Amino acid sequence: MSADEEPDRKGRLPGGLTLRALAPNAITAAALCVGLTGIRFAIAGEFEKSVLAVLLAGMLDGIDGRIARLLKAQSRFGAELDSLADAISFGVAPALIVYLWTLQNLPRFGWFAALAFALCCVLRLARFNAQIDLPDEPRKLAGFLSGVPAPVGAGLAFLPMYLWVITGREEFAAPLLVSGWLVAIAFLLISNVPTLSWGKLRPRRSVRLEVIALAGLLVAALLTEPWLTLVGICAAYLLMIPVGMIAYARVKRRRAALGAGQSAGQRAGSSGADGGSASGPPAA
Repeated sequence: MSADEEPDRKGRLPGGLTLRALAPNAITAAALCVGLTGIRFAIAGEFEKSVLAVLLAGMLDGIDGRIARLLKAQSRFGAELDSLADAISFGVAPALIVYLWTLQNLPRFGWFAALAFALCCVLRLARFNAQIDLPDEPRKLAGFLSGVPAPVGAGLAFLPMYLWVITGREEFAAPLLVSGWLVAIAFLLISNVPTLSWGKLRPRRSVRLEVIALAGLLVAALLTEPWLTLVGICAAYLLMIPVGMIAYARVKRRRAALGAGQSAGQRAGSSGADGGSASGPPAA
């Protein structure tokens, strides 16, 4: 490497990309490769491996952004790469995996369901990118998300497959049933349903040790009974959707009441000022 190609003292590579920015982008690229490998497993008929590959991509997707913030290595390049990787790993890959698993037995409607899921995932990510620079978005300000996140949507899309692996019953692999489920999750992706974000999940001090213990037991359950644990996680998340809607409605009512009070106070203040200006000093 010549002298002009060596990284400078700030760790910046030629072309303007810093060394510390490579770590989160490398993890994003790894998540993309893992998601694509899931498609390869599905083509070979190894559907359990294909699902686990997409779930691993989801874990990597949850790490890269946090590492970027920890290293202060956020960049527009990283945000665009992350969105493109998510579109493939959590939109295209799950759609093709589920299609190769069972939807190909219902060629027309099954392919339509797979297309709907992939398209809605891409549309969700496009909406997220369009709103990323809008700090006054109501749900973002309240700490909620709009719709189901892409990695969670991919995990929910595989719920019939989890049940099929556990029970071995062909009813869970019925193409018509799976198609309807996939379309339902697709619309949850692009919906405006307020869902809880990680920032809203703040356990009280009195139960924090219990939460830590529960997290450890959850990891152990994923290692010993992965499919049954995934069904439980999906069920818990689906039950949390109404909780998020109720919590956001409560926040909206509180903000509306606060805004009405502020408006009334401003009107009272302005009328008082007008009255004070109209009453001049007493006549001599």
